[in-house]
Amino acid sequence: MLAVATPQLARAEALLVVEADTGKVLQADNATMPWYPASLSKLMTAYVTLKAVKDGRVSLDTLLTVSPTASSQSPSKMGFRPGTQVTVDNALKMMLVKSANDMAVVLAEGIGGSIDGFAGEMNQTAQKLGMTQTSYVNPNGLPADGQITSARDMAILARAIIRDLPEYEYFVHIPSIRFGRRVTQNFNKLIGRYPGADGFKTGFICASGYNLVASATRDGKRLIAVVLGASSGRMRAIRAAQLRDRGFANNGLAWLRPSLGTVDNLVPIDSTPPTLREEMCGAKHKRPASDEDGEDTVASAGTSTNGDAGVSFFASGLQAAMPTKPADMLAQPAAASEPVVVYTGPTKTGAALIAAVDADTEKLQPVKRGKGKHTRVAGKKSDAADDAKGDAKSAAKSDNKPAAKPVRHANAKPDAAAAKPDKPAAAKPAGKPAAAKPAAKPKSADKPKADAKPAG
Repeated sequence: MLAVATPQLARAEALLVVEADTGKVLQADNATMPWYPASLSKLMTAYVTLKAVKDGRVSLDTLLTVSPTASSQSPSKMGFRPGTQVTVDNALKMMLVKSANDMAVVLAEGIGGSIDGFAGEMNQTAQKLGMTQTSYVNPNGLPADGQITSARDMAILARAIIRDLPEYEYFVHIPSIRFGRRVTQNFNKLIGRYPGADGFKTGFICASGYNLVASATRDGKRLIAVVLGASSGRMRAIRAAQLRDRGFANNGLAWLRPSLGTVDNLVPIDSTPPTLREEMCGAKHKRPASDEDGEDTVASAGTSTNGDAGVSFFASGLQAAMPTKPADMLAQPAAASEPVVVYTGPTKTGAALIAAVDADTEKLQPVKRGKGKHTRVAGKKSDAADDAKGDAKSAAKSDNKPAAKPVRHANAKPDAAAAKPDKPAAAKPAGKPAAAKPAAKPKSADKPKADAKPAG
């Protein structure tokens, strides 16, 4: 019944929590509903890149060059000028912590030769892993027809990262990075706050709402929670914390709950992805939505998620109370940690690294132009300013222009009533970027709506 039920999309939200080692499903609500992945796409970009490192195609020290196409990506991004060089290692850290869209393209072009070629690798990898509801068009999750996934498939990918790349898993739980003097905290608010939190990634575009894949380990048990379509950055973290709290509390009460099988066996829902653009980025919003969203007041922070009754049922009354409510936990500052230093240019250590950091710091300093005027080189603006600017453009973008011909998705039905997809706004490129057409084109009977540009 779970697999064939038609979900209510007025307040769409997909929720899933699974055991990392066995794939056993502990809770699932709309878990196989097609969804826009947004920056969760970067988890596959990281997986393909790190597999290439493990297989010896490249190394973490390999230098990659920022192209005009990479430089032209919308925020969130590092903002490096074309021609800037960065190692695979630093590009991964910037992409996964800051959710830098330009670094995702740098990795795609460096590993796959082009966005098209890399998207083909992403799709081939998804099929090998059993991610049957997923198709990729670009490496960063910016709005594109055909960029689709589900909570089920995101849990499968997270398990693959843990299973196949244990030596590189640290990339998905870095608390913060420092470029020059600029420190960027991980958008995953559970890292450093939720006990045992150890990954993974956030995502946001107007059509998808706030997405999160998050894992945590307690007493040797690791759980993966997936939240798609939350109403804010805080709410996605709260939802994930609630899912994992129940999963850990019910660990010894499995016999009281109906079996939901394993994540691989969840049956896809044959539907179109819900579009939350108006709800997330409509005119009623006083400020642009952003993946850095954290100031929203969450009225239902202490409430349970939709569909608890179907999974937890009477066992919920036997759970031990958690010492801290998720909302209270998120209100606390993250545990102190030293930011991981990232920089441009070749791999450096010791005095050379200090010099590189100083050089990058100089690049971030104001430059006087004329009387009393200051301009800043690419990359100076704060993360919040970058994201707000990108989302302000997004919210103002009209829905009247159709997007490029989509990659069609096998699990989506045509929707004659669907509005024409938005044409994403792009930051002014340093050079004319090549058109991105995916190498692998999974079939689709649907034309998903591409929404406004995300913050990350």
